Amino acid sequence: MRRYITGRDWHRRPAAPYAPDLNPVEGIWFVLRRTTTANRVFADPDDLITAVRRGLRQLQYRPDVLDGRLTGAGLRRRPS
Repeated sequence: MRRYITGRDWHRRPAAPYAPDLNPVEGIWFVLRRTTTANRVFADPDDLITAVRRGLRQLQYRPDVLDGRLTGAGLRRRPS
């Protein structure tokens, strides 16, 4: 890989150890933290899992929110 890279006129940059702006999943977690799990105490891990699943199910019907998270990460959805 190093030979391949040095043979090109490219610049290498090390990847950030944590880059939420490059990962659309982080945007989904952000939405869940602000909506489904906000200001709530969970009785046990199963309660948390149920709440997160419910929140993800609700997000399935909000393509505008999902598209916004993809756009925020510099991606876009393929046209159907």
